[in-house]
Amino acid sequence: MANYNKILSAIPESEKTETVVLLLEIIASLQKDVQELKDEIARLKNKPPRPKLRPSKIGVNDLKRSNKKRSNRRNNKRITCDIEIQKTIKLKPENLPKGSILLEYRDYTVQDIIIQPNNIKYRRGIWRLPDGTIVRSPLPEHIDGHYGAELKRFILYQYYSLHVTRPSILEYLLDLGFKISVGEIDKILTQDKKMFHEEKDEILNIGLRISKQINVDDTGLRHKGKNGYCTHIGNEFFAWYKSTYTKSRVNFLELLCGRYQDYHLNEYSYRYIKEQGFPYPKILLLERSIGKSFSNKEEWEQYLKFLGIKKENHVKIATEAALLGSLIFHGVPEDLVIVSDEAGQFNIFIHTLCWLHAERKINSLLPQSDEHNKIMSDILDKLWLFYKKLKDFKSNPNVNHKPELETAFDTLFNTKTSWQAMNKALELNLKNKQRLLRVLERPEIPLHNNLSENDIREAAKKRKISAGTRGDLGRQCRDTFLSLKKTCRKLNISFWHYLYDRIAQENKIPAINQIILEKAAQPP
Repeated sequence: MANYNKILSAIPESEKTETVVLLLEIIASLQKDVQELKDEIARLKNKPPRPKLRPSKIGVNDLKRSNKKRSNRRNNKRITCDIEIQKTIKLKPENLPKGSILLEYRDYTVQDIIIQPNNIKYRRGIWRLPDGTIVRSPLPEHIDGHYGAELKRFILYQYYSLHVTRPSILEYLLDLGFKISVGEIDKILTQDKKMFHEEKDEILNIGLRISKQINVDDTGLRHKGKNGYCTHIGNEFFAWYKSTYTKSRVNFLELLCGRYQDYHLNEYSYRYIKEQGFPYPKILLLERSIGKSFSNKEEWEQYLKFLGIKKENHVKIATEAALLGSLIFHGVPEDLVIVSDEAGQFNIFIHTLCWLHAERKINSLLPQSDEHNKIMSDILDKLWLFYKKLKDFKSNPNVNHKPELETAFDTLFNTKTSWQAMNKALELNLKNKQRLLRVLERPEIPLHNNLSENDIREAAKKRKISAGTRGDLGRQCRDTFLSLKKTCRKLNISFWHYLYDRIAQENKIPAINQIILEKAAQPP
């Protein structure tokens, strides 16, 4: 920052053009990048890094810990009053003198856990009937292989919910005395999971149909040694994950279609094609095709060739339109709001942007002078003040306040400063006015995409712990159990109990899609 100020002050005022100032800002930003690279090189060469001096926090944490202890003491009775008690032990003092009278009992609850093998041997009787037929005693219906439902639940929960690795699970089970191999653990984690996959698919199917808005995001995940992506789709009722090698708009639409593989050309498809600037002669061809449907991708691609639509970009737009038509055909509402960051693949239906991402465009700038710091501080203060007004409008919508908010938006993002990088960031947000102010038309939608960003962290944790999946079945199971776990959390269902209910086929917990319907029907 000091170098920037020194160089800037040395330039005559007549030469401080917009381009010169912008170049100096870029140079200063590059200097920061160079320093970070130097630090990384030093780390790789095992050289000591530059010391990072942080402000002292002496006293702050002590106060927090003290308050936390007092809070725990106050809340202990409330926490333990409604837990299930497995064993009750009555206590009395030793050497009580004769004549002592018991006045009352006061309960003191201790929570503990028992972790040990529970191996069961079934002695299957083999009988010879009078007619000579041999009959073998059948196993109980819930028995499926040499590992019980409790053990399977434990392995699935450890791996998919707590992100414990396979070797760690194996080591733990061997320490407990189980006879099991890593191959058998793999089978428990990935094989015979059709029931779970089908329930996961139903989550998306019903979730899209009962929702006014969905939050979406994606993150990188590797599969078979190749870089790919995991896309999250969800809201307050459900979370659904799917891993693919691409994150194009066609891919996103295919994910939204879920189990449906058909393509439809309808009025909605036609409007989309016109909005995308499709060539007029091709538009006429597709206009005559309104009402047609195709059962799979192969039929659709053959029809495009028949129409003479061969250019890659034209095929892409037409395919996007047909997939949108399929979504509408299968009951997805036309006015569905999609909340996301500014990624282009999510720009379908009614697209709205996250205000926190709008703020990041500004907050990520690197100030090079005290003047820049003041400009950033002023702009951020005004932005968060405007954001508060939007929140107030969302809580108490009033049509009369809309013009005032639109004017305030224009005033904020039309601001011109002496910092060219800041001006560029403000201009980018100004271009997104319609999508940032969508809440003025639809007050029920969120102002940010925090829900999806929090949900996608589940996939990011997997990426940090594991290098990626090696088989298609492993990837499918990862997506399925991430979806089921996160959806259970949103519906206040214990994922631990859910796993046992499905594995042991107790069916005490209703189908998740049915619970989503019931939750959505409840008044807010």
